Amino acid sequence: MKITHVDVWKHEFQLKTAYAVAYGEFDRADNVFVRIHTSGGKSGLGCAAPDPHVTGETAVAVHTALRDEAVPRLIGKDPLRLALRMHQLAKPLAPYPSARAAVDMALHDILGLVADLPVYKLLGGFRQQIKTCITVGILPEDETVRASIAFCKQGFRALKLKGGFDAESDAQRVLAVRAAVGEGIEIRFDANQGYSLEQAVTFVDRSRTARVSVIEQPTPAEQLDSLGRVTRRVSIPVMADESLITLRDAFRLARRGLVDMVNVKLMKVGGIAEALAVNAVARAADVEVMVGCMDESAISIAAGLHFALARPNVTFADLDGHLDLIDDPTAGAVLLKDGMLIPNSKPGLGAPDP
Repeated sequence: MKITHVDVWKHEFQLKTAYAVAYGEFDRADNVFVRIHTSGGKSGLGCAAPDPHVTGETAVAVHTALRDEAVPRLIGKDPLRLALRMHQLAKPLAPYPSARAAVDMALHDILGLVADLPVYKLLGGFRQQIKTCITVGILPEDETVRASIAFCKQGFRALKLKGGFDAESDAQRVLAVRAAVGEGIEIRFDANQGYSLEQAVTFVDRSRTARVSVIEQPTPAEQLDSLGRVTRRVSIPVMADESLITLRDAFRLARRGLVDMVNVKLMKVGGIAEALAVNAVARAADVEVMVGCMDESAISIAAGLHFALARPNVTFADLDGHLDLIDDPTAGAVLLKDGMLIPNSKPGLGAPDP
């Protein structure tokens, strides 16, 4: 079996609801799709969700890199030699982790189609479903409460509240949500690099009675010492997100004991294979893993889901990036029931038919 041709195209999604985080406001998302065709009649689908604030990429740059660098190196090659294919693309696509992720997804999809098995079973098949949180952007307190109640009524059992502007008001919003949704709902908090050390400590102290399960990336990504000091000073788990882009970042965070958890996003690390390597480092250091996402199509959410289902220490999931996209051509690649994400019954990543 050989790769015969590769399609690459950009897709701009409008969001059903605009949202705000500590570093910006968003009402659309640009994705770049890759479909790899083979002589055996199987075709694999992948998707890149570049984010200038996190991965340093734009959709235009990713599209160009895939078209000019990846495609010529894939044509005529064996798609089942996934490790070799990704090794050969490592340097040409080094500045573009989401581009690497898209190719990696498409190759894993082909592997599952050829084996006639879902990818998560090929990777280990530890579990069959996982709870995902749903994100509530930065809103006034009353709107935050209303949005949280609405999500709980839809069946979600975990909320992730965004903040990072003001520790005192963030804590008050979290307390108000806890009072509104009751004790049975998990609350996570993401500061998106917005706090100083003291602000992070203040937030945790003020919100203590809300029993927040984790605080994600409280301090700027490059300030690893501050992140470590937050971890040592607060009473709840601290998670790195923007501070973890590469496998080396994972090693650095784990070796120095800077965090309790890490957020592994396929778009940051470069795909499923690299996520498994990052996860191995985290597991060796007894650091829990959450699989996260950008604003990305259901097929790339499916890739993150299959990774999460394959490994026991991927205990958290934040895979809601597809839910707000209008007219997603890959809708149905994952199923959502009562806040649980479930793969569909198709082999590979569960992509819709081309």
